[in-house]
Formats: sequence, C-alpha cells, structure tokens
Amino acid sequence: MTPEQARAEEAAAMERVLTATQRVKSAFTSLQSQFPPEGDGRPSQFALQTFDMALQELEDAQAAFDEMLNELLDGER
Repeated sequence: MTPEQARAEEAAAMERVLTATQRVKSAFTSLQSQFPPEGDGRPSQFALQTFDMALQELEDAQAAFDEMLNELLDGER
C-alpha cells in the first residue's frame, strides 16, 4: 500500500466515524422527541431500532479506526 492509499484509507475511516456519530445524534433526537413533553413516552419500534443500528455502526466504525490507529502507533502503517 502506498502512503497515499494509506492516508486515503485513514481519512475514510475517520469519515465513517463522523458519519456514524451524526447518525446517532439524529436517531437520538428522533427518539427523544417521542418522550414528554413532546411525545407520550412510548417510542416506536422503528425509532428504537434505528437508534440501535446507529449505535452499532458507531461502535463498528470506532473499532475499525482504533485498529488502524494501533497499527500506526506500532509502526505497521
């Protein structure tokens, strides 16, 4: 892998974390609106699943980024 390819891969990993973080924020806002004072306190199954999937994607993105960062720190990249 060339240094340019490595940097592009690292940038893509950071972008994945950023995008996943934004999705969690959006899903949380949607879920939160279903609780008082705006909602009735019974979140929809869709809102719960969307939030759960967003959290899972963030966890996966962070794990992939951490792995890449560890490779950098160990001099393997």
